[in-house]
Amino acid sequence: MELALVVVIIIVGLTFDFTNGFHDAANAIATSISTRALTPRAALAMAAVMNFCGAFLGTEVAQTVGSGIIGAPEQTSGLLLVLCALIGAIGWNVFTWWRGLPTSSSHALIGGLVGAALAASATVHWSGILDKVILPMLLSPLVGVVLGYLLHTGILWLFRRSAPRRTMRRFRMAQTVSAAAMGLGHGLQDAQKTMGVIVLALVTAGWQDDFSVPVWVIAAVALAMAAGTYSGGRRIITTLGRRIVHLDPPRGFAAETAAAAVLYTTAFLVKAPISTTQTITAAILGAGATRRFSDVRWQVARSIGTAWILTFPGAGIPAAALYLLLHSVTPL
Repeated sequence: MELALVVVIIIVGLTFDFTNGFHDAANAIATSISTRALTPRAALAMAAVMNFCGAFLGTEVAQTVGSGIIGAPEQTSGLLLVLCALIGAIGWNVFTWWRGLPTSSSHALIGGLVGAALAASATVHWSGILDKVILPMLLSPLVGVVLGYLLHTGILWLFRRSAPRRTMRRFRMAQTVSAAAMGLGHGLQDAQKTMGVIVLALVTAGWQDDFSVPVWVIAAVALAMAAGTYSGGRRIITTLGRRIVHLDPPRGFAAETAAAAVLYTTAFLVKAPISTTQTITAAILGAGATRRFSDVRWQVARSIGTAWILTFPGAGIPAAALYLLLHSVTPL
């Protein structure tokens, strides 16, 4: 049963990573598509490639997720906990994708882990969650808003005397670079969370002694995320690219550049699993607010904010319920 559970966890983990890819594909490319800097097919292909490459840039966030969120019980109970956490996160991803809401796959996964751990009476590292999840979750959108606003304000000042048509053409070209940077940052951040969960399962089963990430895990996760990204997430692309605020190429460039800067900083320096979705959404709000605050469709932004708040219980409660159900019928 232990072998079967580990295999199932790896398969379900890669499935979660696939859903993360199509759910969060909009993070990297919505602005570029909405400003017509890239066609949807070219944008999805580029995002898939950059997601794949980004997964190989580091494993610090993976080790934080694997060892810093919960302490899973040993053997079968711990493996069952990890499996239920993944299923809870997948369910929330699919539901919010269907509703067209750009919520955080990262926080869905962490919510699933915490919910299943509470149901299993396992250890929850609350201090680690506060330092590596809650505080970055609150700060990264704020930084994204401010950076997006300041960067686009600087662009408006620098190009205030430039011909509008030439400026738009240049920023459409620049968006190819900023969208690629965003895709790389998404792969760097989000792929590592699935790596961390798979490594947690391997350690729980006693198949390895530490939380280092094997190369085969990195490669498998990178491929699953790239495939999911290429399949796309058109509903969320529409929400991010058009429903929040009307974007032009300079605003799109400012939002993508600001969000990518936050992703790289938190991955390499803070080693925190932040939400790429929240970061890019906040940066779009900041860049869009440079025209007039009334141009931002705050009702849509409030709906997204509500979905963010519901992400932890939305993934955690089903994960906990599923653990209690499976635990009662599984011989341990």
